[in-house]
Amino acid sequence: MGNCKSSSRARLGKAHVVPDSEWRMQDFGKTHVPDLEWRINDFSSLLETGAKSAKSDAFHCSGYLHVSPMHKEIGSETQYVALRLKTSEASMVPGHTVHVVFELSIYNHSKGMYCGCKAGCNFDFKNAHSKENCLIPLQELLNSSAFLVDDNCVFAVEILKIDASSPKKKAVVLQKKATTVQNLFVQRKGFVKGTYTWTMNNFLELDLKYFVRSPTFEAGGQKWYIGMYPRGDLYSTDCLSLYLYLDAWDEIRLESKKVVVMTLSILDQKNGKHLTVTSGLWVFTGGHGLGWADFLRLSQLKDPSGGYVVGSSCIVKLDVYLMA
Repeated sequence: MGNCKSSSRARLGKAHVVPDSEWRMQDFGKTHVPDLEWRINDFSSLLETGAKSAKSDAFHCSGYLHVSPMHKEIGSETQYVALRLKTSEASMVPGHTVHVVFELSIYNHSKGMYCGCKAGCNFDFKNAHSKENCLIPLQELLNSSAFLVDDNCVFAVEILKIDASSPKKKAVVLQKKATTVQNLFVQRKGFVKGTYTWTMNNFLELDLKYFVRSPTFEAGGQKWYIGMYPRGDLYSTDCLSLYLYLDAWDEIRLESKKVVVMTLSILDQKNGKHLTVTSGLWVFTGGHGLGWADFLRLSQLKDPSGGYVVGSSCIVKLDVYLMA
């Protein structure tokens, strides 16, 4: 048994690359009882979409599971299937730090047990993601009859411990609940594309507001709108924040979860160097927006040499793929 290695976004000095032979998962046995069990059906279709990651729906610990099917470590060309835990930003309070110990795993059908690694993360108001933990090389997974059965993979996370540090030193009691079971069905042919362009000719006026929204538009049989925080939302005070929302009137008619891949862009009206950000596969259930708190730094947005704001004009473009 060995360790499941975590990646880091930034490192000093020469990157250390761990040989493939050192990457091993631990057999958890019967002691591993997941809080979330997430089955990704049509795993090969997930790869065909080119999505960098897929995000589960929330489970009872106010968390989400992210799967990156083609993750690369710094200095390595080997692709790994990597997992990380995300907490809901809405559950975090400024000044509070939550240390979480958890196990990330993939189900081994041959052994009848989960295999994975143990990890930990300090979540706070500005940090909602753990590091990505590489479980298994992608090619090894694709060649395996133990982890990939009928093109399906089962990923899981178990929360072992939660310690909260806050000014009031309020204790957190972790109550074990039944495993939340979710399914993600990915079918390449089932995606429907929608496009919307939001042209704001009075952006300088809107810039004074905390939140503004686009007109409602339709895509994939649902009604949506783009939400913008011109000076940043609660989670970012120096960046423009952009999100996609399901229209409130449509939420009551949403009978099933929507799987979306979206691209949001702010158009450069002078130089044609548009700023574009693309998501992974996201499971959308309504109630919360999908997007980025740190979409674009305000200094870049308002730089007169750039073309993101020309006069009082700002243009946001959305390309969204919805699973039919």
